[in-house]
Amino acid sequence: GSPIDCAKAIGAVVSNRMHVLDFEGVDMIPTPSVPVICIPTTAGTGADVSQFAIILDSRRMVKIAIISKTMVPDASLIDPETTATMDRELTAATGMDALAHAIEAYVSNASFHLTDLNALDAIRIISRSLPSAFDEPGKMECREAMMLASLEAGLAFSNASLGLVHAMAHSLGGKLDIAHGEANALLLEHVIEFNYPGASERYLEIGRAMGLMGSGPAELTDYIREFRSSIGIDMTLGDLGVREDDIPGLAETSMKDPCIVTNPVRPSREDVEAIFRRAL
Repeated sequence: GSPIDCAKAIGAVVSNRMHVLDFEGVDMIPTPSVPVICIPTTAGTGADVSQFAIILDSRRMVKIAIISKTMVPDASLIDPETTATMDRELTAATGMDALAHAIEAYVSNASFHLTDLNALDAIRIISRSLPSAFDEPGKMECREAMMLASLEAGLAFSNASLGLVHAMAHSLGGKLDIAHGEANALLLEHVIEFNYPGASERYLEIGRAMGLMGSGPAELTDYIREFRSSIGIDMTLGDLGVREDDIPGLAETSMKDPCIVTNPVRPSREDVEAIFRRAL
């Protein structure tokens, strides 16, 4: 995802002769990029089909979001064989990234029928196929399923946007260089718990897509926790080096991330700090 986002941003810099940080935010690119063709090698980030590019501002130590239809690549050559060399750790992290894309797109306040179709199908596929891809990395049927899920999740979030999980994960990645997929995985259950009252029917539908009964928030958050742990993401943010005194700064950065705008519940800074503490 990072090399693809870098290529997309470079294309915009070339066509506009501007600094990449000038594109931060929504629809800030005056002239479309030079042609960009992407070949994803993970499943996945969805960067190869999305209007997002996430770039590290190394001065401020924050990940900025560039969101523009001009960021959508001209072509994406999707072949599951390119993912066959991923190790288990990368398979798990990028797979959880795709799951977070699908879940956040489905509960986004900008979602609509077409994004819902892609998001729910991606959730079904990932729930069924990611553990198999993790356990049997050479099994191409699982790689193919995960590549399809990544594509569908990418199409969903590119059009419906994301939410608080990604806003917080961008903050963690910028300040502490925590792997994006792992950050999403460790935050997901806690953000669902926070968001649930504002999108309960949508979360029940997500649970059903995962094969759950759809009984309530505890069933879904417990499942997410067990699911990520089964593929080796069984740590906490504290295990990855996040400290209590990091939290105010992380929350402040999260509140400025554009992904927060489409979260189904508008959080306060204190809410975000509390979620970070629960994930420690």
